[in-house]
Amino acid sequence: MSLYITLVFLSLHFYNTKPVSITTYNNSALTFNGKIPEGKVAWQSPSNIALVKYWGKKEVQIPCNPSISFTLKESYTETVVEYKPTSDKSKVQFSLDGKINDQFGDKISNYFNSIEPVFPFIKQLDFTIHSKNTFPHSAGIASSASGMSALALCLCSIEKENFNTFDTEDSFFQKASFLARLGSGSAARSLYSGMVSWGTIEGNKETSNLWGTAQNKNIHPDFLTFHDSILIVDAGQKKVSSRIGHGLMNNNPYAETRFKQAQSNIKELLVALKTGNMEKFINITESEALTLHAMMMTSNPYYLLMKPNTLQIIERVFDYRKSTGIPIAFTLDAGPNIHLLYPAKVRSEVSSFIQAELKQFTHQSMIIEDKVGNGPVKLIV
Repeated sequence: MSLYITLVFLSLHFYNTKPVSITTYNNSALTFNGKIPEGKVAWQSPSNIALVKYWGKKEVQIPCNPSISFTLKESYTETVVEYKPTSDKSKVQFSLDGKINDQFGDKISNYFNSIEPVFPFIKQLDFTIHSKNTFPHSAGIASSASGMSALALCLCSIEKENFNTFDTEDSFFQKASFLARLGSGSAARSLYSGMVSWGTIEGNKETSNLWGTAQNKNIHPDFLTFHDSILIVDAGQKKVSSRIGHGLMNNNPYAETRFKQAQSNIKELLVALKTGNMEKFINITESEALTLHAMMMTSNPYYLLMKPNTLQIIERVFDYRKSTGIPIAFTLDAGPNIHLLYPAKVRSEVSSFIQAELKQFTHQSMIIEDKVGNGPVKLIV
């Protein structure tokens, strides 16, 4: 069986997996009695870039290992949800960047069906959803994280405005993180500012596999000033989706060792973030990026998402850091594009380095500038 056919088969297998009951927030009382309302809610929610990577998952979007990320500021999704009483069966119309997108609309409909036990009022409403991103598709930025977190926030706002069920702001965002996770695992980390973990960290009772947890307490201030220069090596859609990649971890011979490594790395990284140990931060962040791609290369079937220019940039980052001592690190998501991470105080030097040595390896000189952000924002509509 060819690699392509095998991956298509796996994609269909994971896509058709039967839904598993989600009970944490099931609430049959969230049903409209009497007049069914109509209204509009809107949220802006950011993407994030993982430092310790989540790769491999169990049913109902449960991660095989914990992860931690920087929340981004400039790369976000704005989503407006209009709702009204349904005339028959609940319907969803979805537009992305001003254009009707039936494929995404079908995915949102399936997502709504899966979370109906959490929000039984969904079946009583029709939805018109308008979504737009501040960054281009296939740019190495997780649009599923920002998109699903924005949508989850809108649903929680509908609940809050019509049922008045949230006692605290914390409970609102925790439920939104739970719901975002069910649509996209990494979206669980987009509900808070700064540093956010997702997944149970050994010895840390505040963390959970069900939602993200803010990790900004006692973080060294340098890390909260970090910039993220995203170098677009290849703007095309990756050949192997993250959904398939996660599934291939089920039979990866190095999976269990990887999951233990992630537990160790995230605990060490949290110490480095609090003590200001930049060398340790760089070492763990870069090792995590390379380990992620090593898992892809040792899967069966194996695959490679890095490009020759990805390696050219990495080699030059190594040389630049060694010759200058400037604290700059790279990381990668499941694709070829490079995220360069560095504190604000060295921005001028790094910008010069990018222009002089790295820009030549990007696709059409495409570079997206971002930095650590403050989390979601409710929009007035």
